[in-house]
Amino acid sequence: MSFIHEDFLLHTKTARRLYHQFAEDQPILDYHCHLPPKDVAENRRFQNLFEIWLEGDHYKWRAMRANGVPESHCTGSAPPYEKYLAWARTVPATLRNPLYHWTHLELKRYFGIDELLDEGSAPRVWEQANALLATDELSAHGILGKFRVKAVCTTDDPTDDLRWHRAIAGSPLGTKVFPTFRPDKALNVHVPELFNAWVDRLAAVDNTEISTLADFVDAIRKRHDFFHEMGGRLSDHGLNHAFGSFPTEHEAAAIFGRARGGHAATHEEHGRFASHMMLLFGRLDAEKGWTKQLHLGARRNNNTRRFHEMGPDTGWDSIGDWAQGDALGAYLDRLDQENALPKTVIYNLNPADNYVMATMIGNFQDGITAGKIQFGSGWWFLDQKEAMQWQINALSNCGLISRFLGMLTDSRSFMSYPRHEYFRRVLCDMFGRDMEEGETPDNDDLVGPVVRDICYGNAHRFLGLNVA
Repeated sequence: MSFIHEDFLLHTKTARRLYHQFAEDQPILDYHCHLPPKDVAENRRFQNLFEIWLEGDHYKWRAMRANGVPESHCTGSAPPYEKYLAWARTVPATLRNPLYHWTHLELKRYFGIDELLDEGSAPRVWEQANALLATDELSAHGILGKFRVKAVCTTDDPTDDLRWHRAIAGSPLGTKVFPTFRPDKALNVHVPELFNAWVDRLAAVDNTEISTLADFVDAIRKRHDFFHEMGGRLSDHGLNHAFGSFPTEHEAAAIFGRARGGHAATHEEHGRFASHMMLLFGRLDAEKGWTKQLHLGARRNNNTRRFHEMGPDTGWDSIGDWAQGDALGAYLDRLDQENALPKTVIYNLNPADNYVMATMIGNFQDGITAGKIQFGSGWWFLDQKEAMQWQINALSNCGLISRFLGMLTDSRSFMSYPRHEYFRRVLCDMFGRDMEEGETPDNDDLVGPVVRDICYGNAHRFLGLNVA
């Protein structure tokens, strides 16, 4: 039997039945990812396995570094094939790491390759994969069709002109691709050189001048309107922690003015300004019926030397351990008091916060929109089997797993769609065990629709995207 077989990760007869009857054939709604819209618009064709598999994958780079692979073969200037060989030599060392599962799921689903990847099999895998990458089926558009991806939501800066999204909308691509409003740079008053450069770009794209906080807010509102016109229905925020220390309008304006003058905000001022702006973003989302996503808990760019050498998103990030509950509760409560709390998905990166998040969402359900506040799927370091189980258990114990929006890729790679399959297998294995142990009724008419909805239906109904 091959390693990746039809019942992979499905440990009971019931789990296998649930997966094959209710989960396996569901389409994908990838409502949070970092795919480059340019690659979709141009229907990118990948020249080799390195381009599609290792070009920007910091998960693999971290494993390779831990295995003694030099930086030249991770982010450096080594030839693509040499980098691929370094990865192939690393794969056997990743046993019990989710990378081992993902690697072989991806080889199987994209290229039909059952062989285990190692130094010996690497040349054969390279040749077979590259031959298939030359076909239409594994172009960017071909991949989206192959994996039945109904919609993709990319992650976009408010200053983006969204020209690639416009090009995609005018193409024959069957997958819908929507922008997501990601205004993290609007909070950077503590780093005025970065903040002012971004505000200047915002002014340019809006063809306006930004001198005051009122100007700034007006420009952001215009960009939010523009994203809505382009089909966007989601926002996203990548934060260390939530912000819940609210200044007066006068205080926020003064902090903004000092930052525009090149004076860095103090730690306290930054928190208060960020709190002010996050309220604005919540109000904007609520006005338009959008869904807000809060990604909380990443400690980024820990290795200063490497960050200066390579920049962000190159594999030097980890889980942070900030207190989350107080500020998050204050933020949600303030918006709720104003009747301006949008549909919200909260993702945490520290599993110690699972029960904080799973109980926090219950404080702000409104009795109108089912699952209005969501505890999002395990992401980044938690998008693997064990952490998925932790998240599912916490949500099940404290809320309604039946309303859960399910999985997303959070990926820059077109090779990540088997993450949905991986999640669905874990989900069905959990339900299957419960049914066989008598903790959930052994009734497919009851459990099957719940599984199917978590895989696709809940997200489709909840997010309000224009998807057929």
